[in-house]
Amino acid sequence: MMANNCNLVSVLCVILVLTLFHNPITVAGQNSPVVALFTFGDSNFDAGNKQTLTKTLVAQGFWPYGKSRDDPNGKFSDGLITPDFLAKFMKIPLAIAPALQPNVNVSRGASFAVEGATLLGAPVESMTLNQQVKKFNQMKAANWNDDFVAKSVFMIYIGANDYLNFTKNNPTADASAQQAFVTSVTNKLKNDISALYSSGASKFVIQTLAPLGCLPIVRQEYNTGMDQCYEKLNDLAKQHNEKIGPMLNEMARNSPASAPFQFTVFDFYNAVLTRTQRNQNFRFFVTNASCCGVGSHDAYGCGLPNVHSKLCEYQRSFLFFDGRHNSEKAQEMFAHLLFGADTNVVQPMNVRELTVYPVDEPMREFWVPPTPATVHASDSSSSTSRGYEYY
Repeated sequence: MMANNCNLVSVLCVILVLTLFHNPITVAGQNSPVVALFTFGDSNFDAGNKQTLTKTLVAQGFWPYGKSRDDPNGKFSDGLITPDFLAKFMKIPLAIAPALQPNVNVSRGASFAVEGATLLGAPVESMTLNQQVKKFNQMKAANWNDDFVAKSVFMIYIGANDYLNFTKNNPTADASAQQAFVTSVTNKLKNDISALYSSGASKFVIQTLAPLGCLPIVRQEYNTGMDQCYEKLNDLAKQHNEKIGPMLNEMARNSPASAPFQFTVFDFYNAVLTRTQRNQNFRFFVTNASCCGVGSHDAYGCGLPNVHSKLCEYQRSFLFFDGRHNSEKAQEMFAHLLFGADTNVVQPMNVRELTVYPVDEPMREFWVPPTPATVHASDSSSSTSRGYEYY
């Protein structure tokens, strides 16, 4: 009888352990600290700021944007965007509101990102990252105290418009001109991140640039055909991305012990490229054209009133909803990678780990350059790690 009771206890213990670890992300998320999520950058993170900033009606405020949730709300997607899902995983009960919109609840974060944003220059009816940082500083005293800001997460994706504009305006730029421009862009990014850090932010999530030459709108504009990307833009994105990790390592190592700079880098470039090249592994039927738009890659004019754009029947089978922005299905995948993937995808820690990392402790691990073997392993469809294929 005693032996049977011991066996029963053993079985129950095993079941309990399996239950706890069956979904580690969900379990860990239940213990998330009370913090905010602040996003900065371009249209990928724009939660509706362009609608407030511009004097004209914007397409993303109308159907078919928001189609998957019957809610066109100014986001460049058929539904939610990556920060929306990430906020849910962080147990933030409110939607991440557009900071430029009046009378919104920003107690648990805000989006300062605006469509068309750049690091350099003066974008029309948009904002540079530096201007977004200044807007955060203007709102800070009335909304968030220093301790709350230090514990919260600051997420940035920007630079794509700088390189798209540079390539269009300088079609014959040689390698040295390209390198000089990349240096200008990344130096400005460092300065703007430093400005946010000086404002009290300490936890940063920096997303590398996507393979810009593989965007449907770029394929369409540069007539690459259906099977090729525009490699000049991919090369610029790779040069930019190579500078991000070392730059953040330096900032973390040079930060004072009294105010540690903490960060992680999301390898968005390879997350998108992997789904472009191995689309069937992720149940995407189309990765080289858009669900909504017109042209050779259905990449232009989604939602514009004077454009008779096409709309796919099933948006979840597309990697891209419009010519530049991913479908909601892809956005949710990226959020899972950010929150819970291993160092093949986001390093030196994922967002779940960054969120709970003690705010007063210097980082113990830093970004390391991925090796070809590591990238290949993370792309492998037979991988059992929590890398690309896990989600």
